[in-house]
Amino acid sequence: MRSTTARPPDQLDDQDRAILRILQRDNKTSQRAIGEAVNLSAPAVQRRIARMEAAGIIRRNIAVIDPASVGQGVTVVVEVQTVNDRSPVIAAAKRLFREAPEVQQCYLVTGKASFILILLVPDMASYEVLSRRLFADNELVQSFQTLVVLDPVKVTLEVDV
Repeated sequence: MRSTTARPPDQLDDQDRAILRILQRDNKTSQRAIGEAVNLSAPAVQRRIARMEAAGIIRRNIAVIDPASVGQGVTVVVEVQTVNDRSPVIAAAKRLFREAPEVQQCYLVTGKASFILILLVPDMASYEVLSRRLFADNELVQSFQTLVVLDPVKVTLEVDV
């Protein structure tokens, strides 16, 4: 029986990388079609995908939705500076931001800011209410700066493999 222990990312071979590129474009591509594209059998593709899922290389399979089509047409980038960088403050902020459904991405960063957040909201009135709850009235937050996205020039979830 073959081990399903994953290879470290630096040990992915060309076929693994080709499979990942195909799945990032369309994860509904059949294993047979993937196999034809990378010169493997469908069962070999299935084993490789299962191995990469077990290793956490493939984190999950999702549907990418156009935010505007579901009423979330405003993207906001927020730079947040916490009151300090002590572990309890950072942990509490992480928890708060992780639990807010409007927060699409949250990054703990170096530099003047503590966090960079990407938010989706229906309109600016909704953002005003949200910004009060998450930032202005939050004792963890020293300051925040809001950038409203005018045109999402490039948005991708694909990783160059």
